[in-house]
Amino acid sequence: MSFVSYFPGRGTVRETAYLEGKAEGEARSILSVLEVRGIPVPDSVRERITSCTDLHRMDAWLDRSRTVERAEDLFAEDGDADKPIS
Repeated sequence: MSFVSYFPGRGTVRETAYLEGKAEGEARSILSVLEVRGIPVPDSVRERITSCTDLHRMDAWLDRSRTVERAEDLFAEDGDADKPIS
């Protein structure tokens, strides 16, 4: 899936910083939902969430964070929930 940006200055350092900021905000939201729900987040899961830059994937994880029983289950629809997170 490709990402189409209508950000002024597309392809610039400013756009990159903007998108990185959006990804950081998404990661904080996902982790916050899990924390409020009392779901423990292993370091490997935290790392995977905070290092992701795919906003579409992170939106899916945010949706799943509202219903999963374990933090690892966020990745179930990605087809690799049972794979070790490195």
